Amino acid sequence: MNIYVGNLSRETTEDDLRQAFAAYGQVETVTIIKDKYTGEPRGFGFVEMPSSKEAHTAITEMDGKDFQGHIIKVNEARQRTNRRGGKRGDFGGRGRGGRHF
Repeated sequence: MNIYVGNLSRETTEDDLRQAFAAYGQVETVTIIKDKYTGEPRGFGFVEMPSSKEAHTAITEMDGKDFQGHIIKVNEARQRTNRRGGKRGDFGGRGRGGRHF
């Protein structure tokens, strides 16, 4: 099961998350999401646990807890929707600039 972990400290590492969630069972992968331009952590990440039972226990125990000075939000990760619907910047007009008569 994939778990969303939000409101992380910018100093939190993937090893920190792995250790915290390992207290509830086997952790398969840990990913902290980083800004694609700066490389800085964005304050959230994902933990994947193969056992749904262990994952649900981790969610229940970790949600709303103080983790490294931040109250974290922990829940089952939702499937990402396709955010590429439509053209970016398309205002339905005739394009940018220029005069149209």
